[in-house]
Amino acid sequence: MGGDYAPKNVVLGAIAAHSRIKPKSRLVLFGSHERILEECKQADFDAAKFDIVPTTEVIEMSDHPAKAFQQKTNSSITIGFAALAKLKIDGFASAGNTGAMLAGTMYTVKAIPGIIRPAISSEYALLNGGIGLLLDVGLNVDCKPDVLYQYGLLGSIYAKHIMGIEKPRIALLNIGAEEEKGNLLTKEAHNLMSDSTEFHFAGNIEAHQIYSGKIADVVVTDGFVGNIVLKQAESMYRLAKIQNIDNDFFNRFNYELYGGTPILGVNAPIVIGHGASTPKAIENMILQTEHVIKVGLIDKFMEALNNE
Repeated sequence: MGGDYAPKNVVLGAIAAHSRIKPKSRLVLFGSHERILEECKQADFDAAKFDIVPTTEVIEMSDHPAKAFQQKTNSSITIGFAALAKLKIDGFASAGNTGAMLAGTMYTVKAIPGIIRPAISSEYALLNGGIGLLLDVGLNVDCKPDVLYQYGLLGSIYAKHIMGIEKPRIALLNIGAEEEKGNLLTKEAHNLMSDSTEFHFAGNIEAHQIYSGKIADVVVTDGFVGNIVLKQAESMYRLAKIQNIDNDFFNRFNYELYGGTPILGVNAPIVIGHGASTPKAIENMILQTEHVIKVGLIDKFMEALNNE
């Protein structure tokens, strides 16, 4: 029931994903049973191919995230997280209230032991045709150097096992390439990351170098700066369309292609989608969630932190 166009876009996205998920995977929809059946009927799709968990409440985009999660106990987000915590589902994805999704994450599945602060990551297009990873993009607007260091580790593991990059290059977003550049946060983070034996640190990277793919596969920054970079990147696609520019590179900034942003560093696969998600975006968010589950990303994080 989450998102600006729910449940229609969510159900249509789930229907599209159904033909692409693995044979042993199964989709579970949390929401109004009646409306889900109605959308399936209009799409001429057999609703029995889904598991449907009926809910009666909706956490609106305007609701206070933490209060709504605790008070609307029969909402799709709250019930979904309860199922995740009880291991009734293997991963949870939603295009609903982002704050409520974050509240649900910290109230139920929580951070992996050893993780100081989880992060939200986002993939982005590179000029060389590849994909890069940016984190954090909005979860923690104020960070300490050791948090940025852990982002480097989380990003490296994600890039290796999800993006298929054998030895990911991790760079720190800064105002200059020289190690002495930046503020107190980036200078100290650079010192910590330079000494790392847990990931390959490629040094500082400037904003104009992010999309070249020549320096880094993963770019680390705090959530304040990362959110600005992400939204500016998303605007490239919209501006190109407004100007009637049909360009392969700019087209790859369409958020629909990436589906959602995984929360890294928590005890279960959780993916947050854009509030305005189209059926195509929902479809890709589901496929992304399945992929995170199949490769055992959470176990990879735990192994790296010696928390087997």
